[in-house]
Amino acid sequence: MREIAAEEITRVVAELCQEANFYLGEDLIAALKDGLAQELSPVGQECLRCLLDNAELAREERMPVCQDTGMAVVFADLGQEAMVVGADFNQAIEEGVRRGYREGYLRKSVVNDPLDRVNTGDNTPPVVHLRIVPGDRLTLTVAPKGFGSENMSALKMLTPAQGVEGVKRFILDTVLQAGGNPCPPVVVGVGIGGTMEMAAILAKRALLRPVGSSHANPFYAGMERELLAAINQSGIGPQGLGGRITALGVNIETYPTHIAGLPVAVNISCHVTRHRSRTL
Repeated sequence: MREIAAEEITRVVAELCQEANFYLGEDLIAALKDGLAQELSPVGQECLRCLLDNAELAREERMPVCQDTGMAVVFADLGQEAMVVGADFNQAIEEGVRRGYREGYLRKSVVNDPLDRVNTGDNTPPVVHLRIVPGDRLTLTVAPKGFGSENMSALKMLTPAQGVEGVKRFILDTVLQAGGNPCPPVVVGVGIGGTMEMAAILAKRALLRPVGSSHANPFYAGMERELLAAINQSGIGPQGLGGRITALGVNIETYPTHIAGLPVAVNISCHVTRHRSRTL
């Protein structure tokens, strides 16, 4: 049994919180540059140039790409032959978020209760998704999620009779109704199948996939391309000011489901689709 020190988890989570907020992924930089080459609207072009300049400045100055530094979402894949020692696993992650947001001077946006709404002051607690996997390693992915885009997300329990067309219509309607609110160009994460909560987690995990990648199943890869083209024909454009580039990518993840159900979740993210990973 391989031991992993809780303090090491805390240190890595703190670093990932800052890196995710300071450094926009190379896949997103490439997608923005590609979008700039395709955009015909002068206003849209200027928006995309500003986003690229902003990302460069954030990297150089180690400052947040966006003022909304998000609620920390942590995906943890823990090997079944590994053991966390020294402290509680969840407390180690929480302390990492606390340190990362304090030391990085990142905005604290979490409230202690959804209705009392008193700020916790340190951006904790995070949302943690733990999976037990083969091996003796621990992979941590920190994906801070801003709520300008999170608030535009949706879930619907379709009936099997609504089929492929019902799924596509729901995804498109969700993105079109969001309009400029999630600060487009967006990345659209889609989860299809499982149960209500599984579909939502799939949609969130879909945002971890590199922009420009395709689903391994050709059927879903084709659906991703079709939906991306349809969204970019909407005219919403960069920052909702009109143009061709409303979305940078559509990523779909699926899971088996019940004979009577067809859950679909759409998790929208702005161009600042932040996530950084480390394996211990």
